[in-house]
Amino acid sequence: MENHTQEELKAHLLSTDEHFRSLCEQHAHLKHQIQEIEAKPHVTGADELEEQRLKKLKLQIKDQMNNILAQSRQVAVS
Repeated sequence: MENHTQEELKAHLLSTDEHFRSLCEQHAHLKHQIQEIEAKPHVTGADELEEQRLKKLKLQIKDQMNNILAQSRQVAVS
């Protein structure tokens, strides 16, 4: 896996790494939940708290995905 772009590496991991695929699915689900809250005509205080919680969780998952991508890039370079 030499000189792979970010998207190629991500596609490879999606097809070969169950953990990475699971993280991507969780990330997409959280994004959808956040969009649902943001689409509400009247957002309550509880909605705002839930939105912040979901955004933090989504960011943690994104960080995990980026770590896996970085590790895979290093392995590919080695």
